[in-house]
Amino acid sequence: MGYQLSGQALTSAFKKWSAEYDIYAPMVFEGTGRFSETDVIRYGKVTDPAQIVWDERSEYSFKDVLTPVCQVLFYFTENEVKEADFPPKGAIIFLRSCDLHAVKRLDFMFLENGPEDYYYKTLRDRVKFVLMGCEHPFEDCFCVSMGTNVSTDYDAAVNAKDGEYFLDCPDATLAAALQEFAERTCDVVPDHVEEDDVEVTIPDNLTNAIAKTSIWDEYDKRCIKCGRCTLACPTCTCWSMQDIFYTENGKAGERRRVQTSCMFDDYTTVAGGGCFRQKAGERMRFKVLHKVMDFNTRAGFQMCVGCGRCDAICPEYISLTNCINTKLPQGMKEVLENGQ
Repeated sequence: MGYQLSGQALTSAFKKWSAEYDIYAPMVFEGTGRFSETDVIRYGKVTDPAQIVWDERSEYSFKDVLTPVCQVLFYFTENEVKEADFPPKGAIIFLRSCDLHAVKRLDFMFLENGPEDYYYKTLRDRVKFVLMGCEHPFEDCFCVSMGTNVSTDYDAAVNAKDGEYFLDCPDATLAAALQEFAERTCDVVPDHVEEDDVEVTIPDNLTNAIAKTSIWDEYDKRCIKCGRCTLACPTCTCWSMQDIFYTENGKAGERRRVQTSCMFDDYTTVAGGGCFRQKAGERMRFKVLHKVMDFNTRAGFQMCVGCGRCDAICPEYISLTNCINTKLPQGMKEVLENGQ
């Protein structure tokens, strides 16, 4: 059963939900964009559906809610360790189909690929996901090619049309508020994209031998190793550990988990000062092959969800879709010609 709500009615439902949950959705942050006096669309806490950006893709993903940019794990002194507090409320996250598929990738990495990550699981168990219907594709998206354009594993789904909101809600907790304020019940099927402007085809014959081909050399000159592509990506999860010691007491402090990137200079620095993958092309190779080959070998599905954010945010106009469609076939041709 679905529900039709006006903006005011959904605002009332938000107030009900807010008693137990913080609500996160893509919204406009004015004057905080990458360039002077520009805006940025990214995730933040909302209290009203009018604050949500329904018709544009967010420049950054939802992942900061589940894997914060900087997360304090625990505090320590000479004599004891105290676990950091988690947020007092759970979270409701409004996200699109590609991002909901990204949650499956995060779950595999943090919950299935070895021992469960305690910090991720604690946050994850308190999150509900609301799928935002997509009436049309966005620039650079290729979710159809990656099979992430349709999602059914949601707690609620919403189509926003002309100031009215149409929700499907399998979750009983969220549905209670919708039933209270809905104008009427109706059948609701989440909108989804059936065709993108961009198509991506991963070569069927892709092997590890492509890592040693010359296709990556071009990126030594083009990539500036800023890491924007990975920070915007909903499935990039790399982090570093930082111990912060308080100046008042050099034996007390806190341990933090901080987002980092395989594109950063210090990511592969090891004891003694050695550094792997110093060239930008080597880092591009590592990232791309992890997205479209290595992860799939381990998990059985591709890491990339086709959101297109990496193409949109790159200051050097490096395109992942072009790399997959053009460079990877060239690389495998080089492999075959060299008899590798």
